[in-house]
Parts: sequence; structure tokens; C-alpha cells
Amino acid sequence: MIARILVIRHGALGDMVLSFGPFAAIREHHPDADISLLTTAPFAKLMQASPWFDHVLVDDKPSWWQLKALHRLSGQLRGYDFVYDLQTSGRSKTYFSLAGRPPWSGISAGCSHPQSDPKRETMHTIERQRDQLEIAGVQEFPRPDLGWLTDTAVPALPERFALLVPGAAPSRPAKRWPVAHFAELALELIRRGLTPVVIGAASEADLVAVIRAACPQAVDLVGRTSLPQVFAVAARAALAIGNDTGPMHIAASVGCPCVVLFSGDSEPSMTAPRGPAGEWPVVLREKLLADLPVARVVEALP
Repeated sequence: MIARILVIRHGALGDMVLSFGPFAAIREHHPDADISLLTTAPFAKLMQASPWFDHVLVDDKPSWWQLKALHRLSGQLRGYDFVYDLQTSGRSKTYFSLAGRPPWSGISAGCSHPQSDPKRETMHTIERQRDQLEIAGVQEFPRPDLGWLTDTAVPALPERFALLVPGAAPSRPAKRWPVAHFAELALELIRRGLTPVVIGAASEADLVAVIRAACPQAVDLVGRTSLPQVFAVAARAALAIGNDTGPMHIAASVGCPCVVLFSGDSEPSMTAPRGPAGEWPVVLREKLLADLPVARVVEALP
């Protein structure tokens, strides 16, 4: 009997959102099990509120020379009847040995349910994880219920609005469409009867300032929403347009029609946001995002 289960998932925000379906499938497959998630600190509070896990453990990802911290990590990994390693990274696959080599789904050498097909390296995250779970015996993949997120109270919003997501990871500036283009797009949205609502991290306040200088009607929610509120705001939006970044994964996950802008820095066939039933957003890609004209984005709007 599988009574205690551990799921391992780190990654960025988009990676976590893409795993909501697998999380729901694991819970569906093991309705009576005690299921824990091992993740990183930024996602602990969010996932503690989810319906899929009984416990959330924080992986500090210690260096291999930090023996005391590694001993603690080994303790976090042990005592489970089955482990689903959804991270399947070079680091997480070594956790198999730290865990005492329990029944394990992943890519660790010698594990009980290996995903060894080389094609996994070219699959989108959703198909790759589904294939992994099928190998482990999971056959039902229900649409994840995100009501625990979308029912969150939100700031006052316009009656009809579109989300703009002009930011992206500061360490990857090539993933950002020029903010002046977002400002021009905001004016087009106004002409279409949609109020632009700009979301992002507080550190992206300079971006919304440029947009609002050109389009004063734009609503500034940058740095003013919690993660659950981003889900709730996106669920109310008519559409979302933005760079390849976490909030666009959130928008797609709640069924908001999305136009996602990719540079040559990312491969959408493997990492693009996906809808609640796996549906694809509109993806526009240019090697250099500065070369993507506003007119092409406008033509792609649903």
C-alpha cells in the first residue's frame, strides 16, 4: 500500500504552474495517501494552500560540501512509499540515493519507474510529465480545479480589461519586448474598448511608468498583487499579452486567451504557457524581440 508520497518540484513560477495538472493527477490517483511536496521557499506558501498536498517541505538546495544541511535534506527525502521526481534535473536525480533508493518515478539511474526515452528531452513540459506519470501507472489526468486561487479577492478592476505583462526575469533582458511597444499596444487596446491592466513585480515599476505616460488610462497593478491575486485577476481578463514569464503561465492556466511573445532565448515548443486542458496560446516568436512589430501583435489579438 502506498500511504506516504513525496513529490519533488522546484523551478521558476512558470514551471510550477505547468505542474498543476500532474499535481492534480497524483492526488486523483492516490486519494487517501499522505502527500508531501518538496519545493523551494518562494512557492511554499502558495502550495500550502493547494488541495493537492498535505505537507509542503522547503528544499534549501544545499551545496554538496554542506554536510549538516545535506543530512537534513536526506531526512526530508526519507520515509516515503513512493517518490515522484517531477523536477528531473541533474540535481534532483541525485536525491534518489539521498532518499535511500525508494520506489521512484524520474530519471535517476536504477530507479523503479524510469523515464528513459531520449525523446523526453524535446517534449513540452506538459507532455513530458504526463508520459512520466503514465509510466508510473497514473492514467487519469483531470483538469485541475483552481478555484482556491481564482476566488481570491482582487483590487477594483475595469469592467472590460486586458492584461499587459511587460516584464521578465531581470537576468534575461532578451526575453522582453520593448516597453515602448507595450505602450503603443495599450493605446490600441483602448481603441478596442479594453482597459490595459499592467501586472508584474514591484521592481518593474519603471515599465508601467512608460506605459502610463503614453496611455494614462492604463491601470497600474505592478507590485500590488499577491500570487493568488494574479490568478484571480487573470481569470477576469478578456485577454493577456506579455513576454515569456510566470504571469503569462498563470493567465493561460485559468483559461485567459493569451498572446505570448518569445525571443530566440526560449523554445516555446518545450516551455510555452498552456491552458487548463493543455490548449496552446497564440505564440509569436522573433529571434530579437525588438524586431517584432506592434502591428503583428495587434493582428494576433483574439
